[in-house]
Amino acid sequence: MLLTKVLFIVLIIVCIFFYILYLWDFALILLFVVVFLPVVMFIITYITKKRITLEFAVKEKRVEKNVDFPIQLVVTNNSIFPIGKADIKIEYYNVFNNEISSFDLYLPVQAKNSQRVTFRLSSKYCGVIKIKSSYLYIYDPLKIFKFKAGSCISTEVNVLPEGHDISGIVQFTDSVNEDSDIFSEYRPGDDPSEVFDLREYNPGDKLNRIHWKLSSKKDDFIVKEYSMPIDVSCVLFLDLKSYSGKDVILPVFDTVIETFLSLSQFLLDNERGHSVIYYDASQNCFAEESIFNPFDLNKFIKKLFLSFSYFIEVPSPEKYFQTNSVLSYASFSYISSSAEQKVLDKIDDNVEADIKNAFLVVSSENKLSEFVSAFSSLNITPVLVGRISASIKDIEI
Repeated sequence: MLLTKVLFIVLIIVCIFFYILYLWDFALILLFVVVFLPVVMFIITYITKKRITLEFAVKEKRVEKNVDFPIQLVVTNNSIFPIGKADIKIEYYNVFNNEISSFDLYLPVQAKNSQRVTFRLSSKYCGVIKIKSSYLYIYDPLKIFKFKAGSCISTEVNVLPEGHDISGIVQFTDSVNEDSDIFSEYRPGDDPSEVFDLREYNPGDKLNRIHWKLSSKKDDFIVKEYSMPIDVSCVLFLDLKSYSGKDVILPVFDTVIETFLSLSQFLLDNERGHSVIYYDASQNCFAEESIFNPFDLNKFIKKLFLSFSYFIEVPSPEKYFQTNSVLSYASFSYISSSAEQKVLDKIDDNVEADIKNAFLVVSSENKLSEFVSAFSSLNITPVLVGRISASIKDIEI
């Protein structure tokens, strides 16, 4: 572009000398044309700059990992002048590490028309992918002038985590919610407020469970099986604070999120309603959400991802345990990428639960040896990045 400008200046100088040496009308006309042509180009390109708009068109806002998803950039030229060349820089990054990648797009844009360009992206890790245009440059037909046109725009795509199969035992302890109205569809229990099933009497059955009215009609003893509440105080504590360096922050974060998702799905598969405690960045506080079915889980994941946009700095879970010193649950599981001693001590000493677990994500096998359980009631399970199923085996939760 600089070379074009230099050549045009040289052309103007040549025309001036041509006019001085030759007094013909043609020389004067040529000089005027050469001098005013850049002015005309400037005015046309400047008008066009004011009449250009940009927007992203995204069909799917929620996509899977390692799957290409299309992003469409729409450049609209509302002027009567066509654009022979437009240069657009696209930047994209995961909001959890802000490591920006970029590429350039080149395209013409016809007058009174829209030009659509589709490009595809994918992500190896879950999170929120932010896509934006950092600039749009347009050029006049002679490539003398360049203008920055259109406002910077952006869009976001949620890359969803994947659940992993884990093995273990879900314990239904004696800690139940007496006011629960959510009961198991497959397992009997001891809650007399809801009848699970009716069956014939077996020796040893309690007499107060005999359905006398029905038994009189059947000429045989019929026993009521009571229901088992599944609205028990089972808690997953999700710590999203980053403790890793930039080179492993995304793999570690990805494993933390998918460890939580896998545990939550495992509990739901075993009819164990539970709640999750996490830092809601949009509200700037720790929050608790109840999960009793896959719909609740999907709703929570969506809400969690929406709050990612607000992430500035996530406080340490120690703040939560300091303000909530008395905690009592049937089951408590802590999911984090940190083995911070203060936090683990508070869970071990201050959280009352029949079962207490800490699932700690580690970035390499060299760090597995650091997790030697030295707690009286807290079970430590190290989870190697990217190997959730292999790490979480035979758990009790």
